[in-house]
Amino acid sequence: QLVESGGGLVQPGGSLRLSCTASDFTLDRYVIGWFRQVPGKEREGVSCSNSNGAMMDAGMTKYSDSVKGRFTISRDDARNTVYLEMNSLKPEDTAIYYCAVDRISGYCSLTSRAYDYWGQGTQVTVSS
Repeated sequence: QLVESGGGLVQPGGSLRLSCTASDFTLDRYVIGWFRQVPGKEREGVSCSNSNGAMMDAGMTKYSDSVKGRFTISRDDARNTVYLEMNSLKPEDTAIYYCAVDRISGYCSLTSRAYDYWGQGTQVTVSS
């Protein structure tokens, strides 16, 4: 089971840290992605992180242009957790945020179809 936490209501300019953890497998072997979705819109890739032990592109991270410089993805392998640190939040960051695991490709991608295992999501609302 993949579980996200850390969402909530925050004012514009504020910060949140989302966590993604798994109860039945270790995350350090796989690519982890963060995505977000607003009702009526397609799911958007926010960030991804490749395993530090990957054969190629070990430790690679990617960010969408909309969050680059504001969001940071990181891993704590000892805690089996991946984080998404979100700073300088804007109202347009409001969405349900999902973490996902790519257990197959070993390639850090912001394309949702590359991921085969998803969490249930956590709501992030940025509003004054």
